[in-house]
Amino acid sequence: MSVIRKEIDLAGKKFSLESGALAQQANSSFLARLDDTVVLVTATMSQTVREGMSYFPLLVDYEERLYASGKIKGSRFIKREGRATDEAVLSGRLIDRSIRPLFPDGMRNDVQVVATILSVDEVSDPDIVAINAASAALSTSDIPFDGPIAAVRVGRVDKKLVINPSYTEREQGDLDLVISGTVEHVLMVEAEAGLVSEADIIEAIKFAQPYLAQLIKMQEELVKTVNPTKAAVMKVLPDEKILADVEAYARDRLEKALYGKFPKHQRDKQVAAVNLETAKHISEKYKDNPELNVALSIDLSLEKLTKKIIRTNILEKERRIDERPLTETRPVSCEVGVLPRTHGSAIFNRGETQVLSIVTLGSSGDAQILDGMENFEETTKRYIHHYNFPGYSVGEVSPMRGPGRRETGHGALAERAVELVIPDKEKFPYTLRLVSEVLSSNGSTSMASTCGSTLSLMDAGVPITDMIGGVAMGAVLDKDSGKYKILTDIQGIEDSSGDMDFKVTGSEKGISALQMDVKSKSLTVEILEQALKQARDGRLHILKVMKETIAEPRAEMSPLAPRITTLQINPEKIRDVIGTGGKVINKIIAETGVQIDIEDSGLVMVTSNDAEASKKALDWIHDLTREFKAGEVFKGKVTRIMDFGAFVEIVPGHEGLVHISELEHNHVNRVEDVVNIGDEVEVKIKEIDEQGRINLSRKALLPRPEGGTFDERPRDFHPGSNGSRRGGSHRGGPRGGRPHGPRH
Repeated sequence: MSVIRKEIDLAGKKFSLESGALAQQANSSFLARLDDTVVLVTATMSQTVREGMSYFPLLVDYEERLYASGKIKGSRFIKREGRATDEAVLSGRLIDRSIRPLFPDGMRNDVQVVATILSVDEVSDPDIVAINAASAALSTSDIPFDGPIAAVRVGRVDKKLVINPSYTEREQGDLDLVISGTVEHVLMVEAEAGLVSEADIIEAIKFAQPYLAQLIKMQEELVKTVNPTKAAVMKVLPDEKILADVEAYARDRLEKALYGKFPKHQRDKQVAAVNLETAKHISEKYKDNPELNVALSIDLSLEKLTKKIIRTNILEKERRIDERPLTETRPVSCEVGVLPRTHGSAIFNRGETQVLSIVTLGSSGDAQILDGMENFEETTKRYIHHYNFPGYSVGEVSPMRGPGRRETGHGALAERAVELVIPDKEKFPYTLRLVSEVLSSNGSTSMASTCGSTLSLMDAGVPITDMIGGVAMGAVLDKDSGKYKILTDIQGIEDSSGDMDFKVTGSEKGISALQMDVKSKSLTVEILEQALKQARDGRLHILKVMKETIAEPRAEMSPLAPRITTLQINPEKIRDVIGTGGKVINKIIAETGVQIDIEDSGLVMVTSNDAEASKKALDWIHDLTREFKAGEVFKGKVTRIMDFGAFVEIVPGHEGLVHISELEHNHVNRVEDVVNIGDEVEVKIKEIDEQGRINLSRKALLPRPEGGTFDERPRDFHPGSNGSRRGGSHRGGPRGGRPHGPRH
């Protein structure tokens, strides 16, 4: 295959797509480049369909390579990349959600898209590059795909919208939005925002559209050059005759089973009974037609009929299966302080969706270290949200394994939604881990996790800056007529039967995060705009109920939570606290039982459940790092005796010299005549020399006697100079082995 290549200027950056030189055994591959960020994306399809495959097996893998950012990581024994990071999973989901709606209905061939990150600069995020390259690979391959599509990231910095902002701009801005779609339709939206308005979101989406069009035109030119012939794949669809018979027999029965104000498990039983009855009836009619695969056709027909009934009732009658109006949320109830030994807890119920959220407070040292491919400097994460979705929450039996991609994605959404209102470390220096346990699921568990997280944080006494709630919106669209209906607070069956799942979180002030997926290429910006307005009403209602449960964070934290006290020190003094090989800090920890964390900025955080221990450690650190001034008075302990004077520890870790001439007003022959090791003496700082050494005086605090012989040596007298009566060789320069420079 010959090499084909296209390059465009995309918002001031060079973006190129190249195919034909690499990975030639795949159905298609593209090397995409945005400045110095390079991604190889391959698309591969199986030739046959696996037996018994009842869904479309699309697999998207986002493969981070540490060499892309010049890193070697791992243990001493293993240096290979391990399991996918959360960031890789989330990036893979962006690709999956962008392309999945564009494969043919009924397709069952395995399709795998692999995005391998080859090079990462410190400007352009490779996820956007990967989405565009995935679309190009699928569109130019023989794999059936209704593309191309395009994706861009929109940021807002200083109220100005930016296409594909740099990492720095994203940190500085109040909006980070990823959108994929066609020239006219939106396929996927993911955003994190600083409580922006609905109008701001729509403005960002509209701002992205010309750039999406530019990328799609680029891909269309590549498709025209390649001119691919799409493979004829077997589609698993119901037989038309069986579909008609199933509808004639079961439509009224199914509608009766579906609609009514009863629990999900009752609805499921009623629907299962109708399905079983229908299967028996239709199977009997077609018992002499084994070539039709009657059982499979019946199952597919019943699934299709169920969706048709739900969609038709919504579009034509505005009727939902639980008889709610389209704009009404399910009943909401909340409870806080439900667990006795946790730092904060809450239960959030919306309809038959129930989530238990628990917060645990820890020290700064408990923060998660981030040192992945895109972490160009090691950073930490102090607000962590984990989401668990066990099988029992939907009445199913399933093995209890680690979190899957769905759990990672839902947990990340709820984390982004609430992270904005977590107080700064300077105000609240804790690490916070939130866990959302889904106890019962009938749709919108990620939004319930968002609400539960807010409630549990408030129960824990975390001074969050605002309350965050969330609601999931749905839509049913008729492609032919253009008619559509927006649904507030969709439940599970409405999600699977509809065309959109649009999760919106925020406070009364604005939006903090959102996530949108669609099942068809038919969603317009106008529909999104209405959905956002309707979502605001739903969110405000939910926040009102939450405030009735707990209006503001508790004034006091749980007595079981650790207490963190802070002290700001001079960063240059950090070494004094740590000591050689950690000797000093380990001694403080051993004697007080506290945990100590020190930031590079000089912020010291002491964590303990014992207030006295915290005070002792802080006082110790304060003494170690304090700036001494001439004239200050201390009660210290004599630690060493030399011919020329006594060393006195005025605070732990700091000592000064009381020269023999500063011990008494009268002349002193021997230091031991006045003080001995272990004696407590009151001293005054006389001066701090250029090397940071502390010169002390005892006699400055003693009353001056009348008469007698006084030691009146000049201030610039130094033992060891000419005329010294007392072994100057003991000093020679530094004082008896005393180290140069500041002492630690």
